[in-house]
Formats: sequence, structure tokens, C-alpha cells
Amino acid sequence: MDERTTLSHHEQVLRSIGRELIDSYDEELEQEIDDARLGDATVLESLGITDDAPQGQLGRQTYFRELLRLQGELVKLQDWVQHTKEKIVVIFEGRDSAGKGGVIKRITQRLNPRVCRVAALPAPNDRERTQWYFQRYVTHLPAGGEIVLFDRSWYNRAGVEKVMGFCTDAQYEEFFRSVPEFERMLVRSGIRLIKYWFSITDEEQEARFLARIHDPLKQWKLSPMDVESRRRWEDYTKAKEVMLERTHIPEAPWWIVQAVDKKKARLNCISHLLEQIPYEPVAHPQVVLPPRVYHADYTRHPVPAHMYVPERY
Repeated sequence: MDERTTLSHHEQVLRSIGRELIDSYDEELEQEIDDARLGDATVLESLGITDDAPQGQLGRQTYFRELLRLQGELVKLQDWVQHTKEKIVVIFEGRDSAGKGGVIKRITQRLNPRVCRVAALPAPNDRERTQWYFQRYVTHLPAGGEIVLFDRSWYNRAGVEKVMGFCTDAQYEEFFRSVPEFERMLVRSGIRLIKYWFSITDEEQEARFLARIHDPLKQWKLSPMDVESRRRWEDYTKAKEVMLERTHIPEAPWWIVQAVDKKKARLNCISHLLEQIPYEPVAHPQVVLPPRVYHADYTRHPVPAHMYVPERY
């Protein structure tokens, strides 16, 4: 590798780390900006949010506006799911640091957690290892009027378990025999099943891992398994290719999300998800706030001072 190539790679890593820092800052803004004023360009510009961006990249103003618009549509989808008692499962798969958690967070950000919930299962315990492979996932499937987002799913067997040697070759082959029928059964039962694979480049994953290493608030995201996955990039690539080839079925096809640009990936994924479901606005009766009832004999009891949280700020 010559000096120019090394410098170019170093600059690429620094740019990616910079994007990570801006993205972390924007995540806080997403939570705090007053929705009613989000469409006001002067307010966004006063916060340093402009559409100035390198060619091919998404401007931050456009990102914020589109994200809020799509989240408004997700609220309509939520209402429709509750009203029609639909059952929706969305699977998010991809390499470590591909951005699955980021899009899940933006989907759930303004939704009712009783309607839209996330299933992110840990490694199976000793008991679960002796069960039918799909059993621990079945308990998280939705009832009528619910949406479940799987942050990784039963496809662990086709990815990390295969690459890291956590399953036998026989278990691996049995998974591929079973999963198409399992998913067809879910669809026949009335579940809408949507599967996304988040795709990033080798260089982008390296940059994101380095950003996590140097960010104390994100170091927890980088597990020993993640570090090992860097070394086995090619093994994961082969496993992914086999998985997509053997489990891409008409009833539940795979959709690939280009995820090198996190903001574009979020908007593209949410927009596509909304297009997969024939939701419609649900009419709601107008809410009228009743007058407060007062009773002359009511006296509020004092609260002891030691029960209050100290007001340090």
C-alpha cells in the first residue's frame, strides 16, 4: 500500500468518524426539536441545521423534515394496525454497525410501545439450546393490532452461529430446510413478514468500529464478538450470500438497504416499509377535555420535604 493510498484511507476513516459524531448530535436534536417548528427553515438554521452537504450526500434540513413526515405516516400506520388488528413482523439483519438499531429507533421514536415493540434476543441459554430452534422467537410474535421489530432474528443461525461455529453443519442445513416453511406458515396465519438486510462496505464498518472505540458513550456497542467479526469479514460475506440465496422466497422476500449513508438508509427503509402495507387513515372522534371537578372539602396533604428529589439544576 503506497503513501497516497494510506493517506486516502486515513482521510476516509476521519470523515466517517466525523459523520458519526454529527449523527449522534442530530439524534439528540431529533428528540428535542419542537415538532411544530421543525418545518421552519429559520429555526433549523438557527440551530446550525442547513442543507449544505457534499455532492451526493443528504442535507440535514431535508433529513429532519423527511424523517418527521415519515414518522407522521408511521403514526397513521400504527392507528390502522390497531384498528384492523393486523399483525406485522419486520426483521432487521446486517453486519455489526450496519445501522439496524438506528432505523429501529427512528421507527419507534413516536409510536406507542404497546403497539410497536422491539425484540432483541440475547444468546440462547442452556434450556433454549435444547428447544426447537424457532421456539424462543415464536413467543415474541405479534397478536392482532401489534407490530414487532426483530433486531436480529432467527437468521442468527445463518450468520453468526455458522461463522463462529455455534451450530453444527446438520443444524445449519436443517435451518435452511425449515425456515422457508416456517415463514410461509407465519404468512398463512395472517402475519405480514418483511425482511431487511442492511449493507455496508468493508471500509465503512472499519470506520464505524474505530468511531465506537474512541467514543466513551458508544464503546458498549462494541462487543468481543463484534471485534472478531472484523477479522472474519469474508466468512460473513459468504454466509450472507448463502442466506439470501436460500431464504429469498416470494412470500417473504429479502430487501437490501444500502446503508453506508445512515441518514439515507433510515429514510429509504422507513419509506419502503410504509409502501409494503396498505394502511389508510383511521377516523378518530374529537377529544374534548372535560371541566375539572372541584370539591370544597378537598384538602391536599403536604408531602414531607425529605421525599423530594434535590433540585441541583
